[in-house]
Amino acid sequence: MWVNGVLSGTLGCHPIDWTNRNCSLGYWLDAAHEGKGVITRCCAALTDYLFDELRLHRIEIRCGTGNLRSCAIPRRLGFTREGVSRGAEWVNDHWVDLVIWGMLEEDWRRQREQTKRD
Repeated sequence: MWVNGVLSGTLGCHPIDWTNRNCSLGYWLDAAHEGKGVITRCCAALTDYLFDELRLHRIEIRCGTGNLRSCAIPRRLGFTREGVSRGAEWVNDHWVDLVIWGMLEEDWRRQREQTKRD
C-alpha cells in the first residue's frame, strides 16, 4: 500500500483454498499511518474483490489477541468473532494466541446492501 507516494504497508490474501472457496487476509501498516482508516478501506476493497470477482465463500482474518488495533479492523467490517486459536503463531520470541474472525459471502452482500439503504 502506498500513501502519498510512500510504501506504507501491505495487504493480501494467503493462498486460496479453491476446493472450499476460502482464504485468509493479512495486513501490516507503518505506525505513522495507523488510525486513518487505510487498512479498513483496503480490506473492504479486497473483500469485495474476493467475493465479487473470485466468487469465494468465506474469508478469515486472524489477529493476535493483544493486538487491539488489528482486531478492530474485522470488527469494524462486520466480521464475526469465531474464537481463539491458542499458541497459533510464533511472533518475535513467543507464541501468540490468534482471534479468528470470519465473513461469509452472503453476510457480506447483506451487509453491503444494508449500507446502501442507510
